[in-house]
Amino acid sequence: MAASNIGMMDGAYFVGRNEILAWINTTLQLGLSKVEEAASGAVACQLMDAAHPGAVPMHKVNFDAKTEYEMIQNYKVLQDVFNKLKITKHIEVNKLIKGRPLDNLEFMQWMKRYCDSVNGGFMNSYNASERRESSKGGKETNRRTSVPSQAPAKSSSATHKAQPSSHGAKKANGHVSNAPPSRSVKPSPANSAGPAYDEQITELKLLVDSLEKERDFYFSKLRDVEILCQSPEIEHLPIVNAIQKILYAAEDDPSMVAEAQAMVSQQQQNEQPMLSPILEASEERQPKQEAHKRKSISDLELEEFGMASSSRQRLSDISDVQLCGSPLTSFT
Repeated sequence: MAASNIGMMDGAYFVGRNEILAWINTTLQLGLSKVEEAASGAVACQLMDAAHPGAVPMHKVNFDAKTEYEMIQNYKVLQDVFNKLKITKHIEVNKLIKGRPLDNLEFMQWMKRYCDSVNGGFMNSYNASERRESSKGGKETNRRTSVPSQAPAKSSSATHKAQPSSHGAKKANGHVSNAPPSRSVKPSPANSAGPAYDEQITELKLLVDSLEKERDFYFSKLRDVEILCQSPEIEHLPIVNAIQKILYAAEDDPSMVAEAQAMVSQQQQNEQPMLSPILEASEERQPKQEAHKRKSISDLELEEFGMASSSRQRLSDISDVQLCGSPLTSFT
């Protein structure tokens, strides 16, 4: 699947927490208020069951998992499903079971991206409550999500009953009618702002975790560059000195970058074109080969010349013999 190895800069990791919670609650008919509530792994297992109906053995999923051991068992079920579907996503179980908001949010963001990539994300026919019935703690989860919240209605009725009749009070206390009206006591905003404060605290925790993760990522990259620049093979190069000049700059000075660029440009100006060792060796061999060829040709010419001169010498000797005559012919 294309969503198996999406990068950290993918748009899936920019989906907000509220959108993720709304998607989980709508898909699985749950009532989660925090992403940390999905740390047990049961939610992820059922999301995979919604994307691939029947692929997850829901009777092995524990929605009532509280301890780390029980949570790990849920993630083992999820990993088996990943292996069966040939999904190469690595599950960081040790981080997820700690219940940290950022880690669980990122995993749920990936889950949403994956489920959206399967059949376009359409899972309207999935009956989440029915599939949870066979799971451990599934019936209790269905019961909790199906009970409507009656607290607002009770509080509103109690408020109406507690309001005194101002008209009756005026009749009973007619002698104080000229007194200024008493101010109505407003409810303390501390209790009403509690959920809002909790949401802000969660948002700040997510922001801090994200900033720390980003800081550690870029610090490790800079450290790798520093170690590479300290290698004896390249530490003397001008471009390495330019990089170190930027790395070790005490302040964010734009002139530092300009100086580093000047060092690199100066190196390019002073650098002469160099031939590779293979080309140099071939060029050195070419004159030797040509000299050897010329020597071979000259030796061949000398040899041919020597053969010709020797043949001419033999012919001259024969002619001298014929001219002088032998003793027998002169005698006759």
